[in-house]
Formats: sequence, C-alpha cells, structure tokens
Amino acid sequence: MDHPAPDPRQDAAPEERSPTASPLAPPRTRWLWLLLAYASLGIGIIAIFIPGIPTTEFVLLSAWAAGRGSPRLQRWLERHRLFGPMIHNWRHGRVVARRAKISASLMMSLCLVIMLFTVKRHWVIVLATLGMALGAAWMWSRPERTEDAEPGERS
Repeated sequence: MDHPAPDPRQDAAPEERSPTASPLAPPRTRWLWLLLAYASLGIGIIAIFIPGIPTTEFVLLSAWAAGRGSPRLQRWLERHRLFGPMIHNWRHGRVVARRAKISASLMMSLCLVIMLFTVKRHWVIVLATLGMALGAAWMWSRPERTEDAEPGERS
C-alpha cells in the first residue's frame, strides 16, 4: 500500500502542529495568510500601548491567519505568555477575562473623554460612542471563565 508523500508546505510534523491548526493554504496564497498574520500581530502589539485599539481581536486574527500560513507562528502565539492565554480562552468557550473587560472598558472611556475635548464634529463622537457601547455590550456578554461558557460554545 502506497503512502502519500509528506506535504512540503507544512513546516512542522503533524504531531508538533497545534491541535486546533487549520489546513495550510496552497503555497501561492500562503504568503497572504502570513501577511495578514504578521500585520495583525503588529497592530495588536501597537494596540497594547495606544488606548482605543483592541489588542485581543488583532491577536486572535493573527492566530487564525497563522493557522493557515505558518504553524510555527501559530505555535509561538499559542505559547506566548501574554498572547497564549487570550487565544486559549477564546478557543475554549469564547471567554473574555474580567481583567481584559475592565481594561478595554477603561480604555474606551479614556478615548471618549479625549474625543469630547478634541473632536469638533459631534456626529463623529456619537458614532464612536455607539460603536464603543456595542463593543462593550458584546464583550461584557461573554463568559469570564470556561466554566461560565454555555455547552454549545465550547470548542
């Protein structure tokens, strides 16, 4: 019985790949996934220092794209001391930690205060406030621990 040749696109042995890894994209599109993964990670890192830009969402996008473009980057993100827990919590119950909720809420509030003193157009402030309110409402509706997640939400 002939066994298929190993896929040269995979930069990790199957047993070393993440259990949540997606199939790798074809080589001609793999660079697009890598570009998205690294760009999202870069924005996520910048967002750590700039209030108003969500860090977690960009890190999750980076991990998702890395799963299609680079198992090595995906493993690094999953094992990272700061990013790994975010990814794990999301994959195991769509969990957002209370600390992240509080931090995001404080940053959104700070951005709103800054906008009130610097933005001249009231419609911009209203739209930003509505966007932040919707984002905060969704975020606070998420469970804070995997035990709080509904059974259908577990991965």
